[in-house]
Amino acid sequence: MKKSLKLLCFIMFTALFGPLSAGAQEQFTRGIEQISFVPKGQWIGGVSVNYSQSSQNNYQFLIIENLSGDAYTFKVSPMLMFAFQNNLAAGGRFAYSRTKTKLDRTDIVLDSETSYGVENFYSISHTYTGTAAFRQYLSLGNSTRFGLFNEVQLQLGGGQSKICNGAGEDFTGTYSRHFNCNVGLAPGVVVFLSNYSALEVNVGVLGFNYTHNHLVTDRIYVASMQRSSANFKINLFSITFGVSFYI
Repeated sequence: MKKSLKLLCFIMFTALFGPLSAGAQEQFTRGIEQISFVPKGQWIGGVSVNYSQSSQNNYQFLIIENLSGDAYTFKVSPMLMFAFQNNLAAGGRFAYSRTKTKLDRTDIVLDSETSYGVENFYSISHTYTGTAAFRQYLSLGNSTRFGLFNEVQLQLGGGQSKICNGAGEDFTGTYSRHFNCNVGLAPGVVVFLSNYSALEVNVGVLGFNYTHNHLVTDRIYVASMQRSSANFKINLFSITFGVSFYI
């Protein structure tokens, strides 16, 4: 009985680990060849600037009536990376954004008997973000114009905002500070328009995010909020388009 049990254990061990040991002795290659898509020593740089402004006077849309106010948004984001090996690059980017909204008056009319009015609403905020990035480029066959890249990101950022509403004795306001940390994976596609310029598109598919907010209302009430989340799917709101230069 003991001999049969030992023989059975030996057969199971051989069936499970035999192919692994045999495969370890043989070198397996898939036949995938990678060309020097981004050569060693190349600098990758770029900058994106966005500015938008709007102004309304007695504007009406669906349930919104008598909308009067103005708003603007400004954002700038430079990037710089260096290819320390063929198809491998590391670097970072910095982003700053500022948003201002001033609403003199607006009415939200749900029906003939239900309506809400907002007056003297003011909001301003600015955020700053620093990102460390590591990229690995993959060529599509022997093409040097089209390629893929996989980018690992470590992002730290923060900012302040202020929201005010009302006037006189009804005036109220909230000041807040926030800090956020994000670790993510963002694959993308790069298309070279010339030898030195390229169009890039990437989207976040994996990441962990942590946010901490500290709020003070009317200089009396203090509150804080912490939030963490993990993303294991394609995030359509994180799609980024940009033009970069390879020197």
